[in-house]
Amino acid sequence: MHDLLIKGARVVDGTGAPAAVADVAVKDGLIVETGRVTGGANQTIDADGLLLTPGWVDIHTHYDGQVTWDPLLTPSIWHGVTTVVMGNCGVGFAPAAPDRHDWLLGLMEGVEDIPGSALAAGIKWEWETFPEYLDALDRMPRALDVAAQIGHGAIRAYVMGERAHDELATPQDIGAESRVVREAMAAGAAGLSTSRSLLHLDTSGDLVPGTFAGEDELQALAGELAAAGHGVFEMTIRGMSGFDAAGPPSEIQWMHRISKSTGCPITFLLGQAHDYPDVWRNVLDACDVAAADGARIYPQVFGRPTNYLFTLAGIHPFFRYPAFVEIASKPHAEMVAKMRDPSFKARLLAQTDPNDDAFNNILKTAWAGSYDLGDPLDYEPDPANSIAAQAKAANRDPAELGYDRLLANDGRAVLYFTAFNYAHGDFETVREMLVHPHTVLGGSDAGAHVTYICDASVPTFMLTHWARDRARGAKLPLEWLVRKQTLDNAALYGFHDRGAIKPGLRADLNLIDFDQLRLETPYFVNDLPADATRLMQKARGYEATIVGGQVVQRNGEETGARPGRLVRSTSDGPRYTPRERTVR
Repeated sequence: MHDLLIKGARVVDGTGAPAAVADVAVKDGLIVETGRVTGGANQTIDADGLLLTPGWVDIHTHYDGQVTWDPLLTPSIWHGVTTVVMGNCGVGFAPAAPDRHDWLLGLMEGVEDIPGSALAAGIKWEWETFPEYLDALDRMPRALDVAAQIGHGAIRAYVMGERAHDELATPQDIGAESRVVREAMAAGAAGLSTSRSLLHLDTSGDLVPGTFAGEDELQALAGELAAAGHGVFEMTIRGMSGFDAAGPPSEIQWMHRISKSTGCPITFLLGQAHDYPDVWRNVLDACDVAAADGARIYPQVFGRPTNYLFTLAGIHPFFRYPAFVEIASKPHAEMVAKMRDPSFKARLLAQTDPNDDAFNNILKTAWAGSYDLGDPLDYEPDPANSIAAQAKAANRDPAELGYDRLLANDGRAVLYFTAFNYAHGDFETVREMLVHPHTVLGGSDAGAHVTYICDASVPTFMLTHWARDRARGAKLPLEWLVRKQTLDNAALYGFHDRGAIKPGLRADLNLIDFDQLRLETPYFVNDLPADATRLMQKARGYEATIVGGQVVQRNGEETGARPGRLVRSTSDGPRYTPRERTVR
């Protein structure tokens, strides 16, 4: 008797093979039979007309704090994600010396825009070392599987203290850091991450520890992953977000050397910076050269433009103007009424952002790449419909028109700013990156930038836009898109027990009404600890999401099942702490 039988689904199995109608049987959390299954089951789902895929594997999340208080990991659960990898971009909460808790909170808040008040209220520090952090995660019930990388920023802070930000590591420091990584990998860390981005600052305005780390330090830490026989070195590279055209190609050079000499796989975020829109091609060319020389470098690319959602409750080009700062904490209706006052509007529009930083450089020209998000949502808009283009046609100032648009819908309008990957006004750059043979899909940043980015919805978007709805260019095959966010991502991290619908693999599955699959409009909720605010985006069309053979959400409603586990990586693949199963 099977635990679960899914009958008559259109199966896209994650391998890239053509879709085929089949039954899938599950027992003890594993897929045990596919094809025409005749045996009985405790639970049978009639999947006629529905699509069945493996669960999505999201390799670029920042749930490191949220994972300690939210068993669902929303919004990822609403978008069919069944495995998340966190601890990206060099930040995380372990190792954590007792006197460095507030410092680590400030690092995460500054880099990933997660409210420090929420982190402080939500995290219960039950650990100091990284193995103790994993043990704490292992004790917590959850709906999804989670894997954790160790962050270079936390390692440096633990080993170097106040010297972590600015100084090169000494041989003694490197030795101590290596021991921290060694014990993390032995405990099951999925890898190591670092950041070299000049956009990544803590709440004090300091760059992330490790931003200017020497190659000897990075080589030593990569060597620990190689010695462990598992794990990925993930990073954010210098210049990817703009302001340094020479940065990305030069970063590939040392990655090439380190990966070739250690055998360690390296993945890094790659996008199109609008101030040098063709450098990404040079980077991919350099990755091709590295691959031919035996290096293992995998650019992590995006499924759509990296976008900021402009809202009055979150961020927008005026959010740091002195006049807006005066009213930002007022109740919403009062703030909107003030902004509709012509004299206040004139005073604000006469001001500028007083901050001379990279964020200001991005926002001050934002209207040329900003659009009404629309209904249905349009993530590939025509540049002729940008706020700047509409203002020019109406002989108006773009900032003044943008101001008015933010006040639409009683001040709850959502404007879509294409910050990266949209220099040419379409998705052709994104498509080229996606189909490159060495790239992987990442960059959702799920759990981070919670008031202006909601790209945890990208797994759903990959199907709705690229496979079904795209009108301004070529689509991509459904079977290929499924593989890109299942088997390919699982294989990169050595999760060989998932990512495809095959007997013996973990029963992580999505049952989807493909014709009805839709992204809903992003909205704000106050559901973080300390009543902090964040953007949320749901989807329609997921009939069921199944983790380890148990249905965790059905038609957008969670079931209460908690089959998720901490994924501990080893050279032989994932391992888990045995736990009593609850079948729902």
